[in-house]
Amino acid sequence: MTTAARAVLEQALGLDAVERAELIEALFRSFDASGESRSDVLWAAEAESRLAAHEAGKIPAAPAADVLRRISRR
Repeated sequence: MTTAARAVLEQALGLDAVERAELIEALFRSFDASGESRSDVLWAAEAESRLAAHEAGKIPAAPAADVLRRISRR
C-alpha cells in the first residue's frame, strides 16, 4: 500500500460506521463501470424504506448477536 493510500485509510478509519459503509460502497461501485443495476436500485430503495420505518418507530431493532443466534438455531 502506498503512503497516500495508507493516509486515506487512516482518515477513513476515523469516520463513523455509516460513513465507512458508504465509502466502502462507493469504492466497490467504482470497479463497475456499467452503473447501478435494477436490483441495486431496488435493494437501495428497500434499505432506505426500512431505515425510515425504524427511525419512525414502526419497526424495532435487535442487536446483531441476537439476530445471528436466531439464524444459527434454524
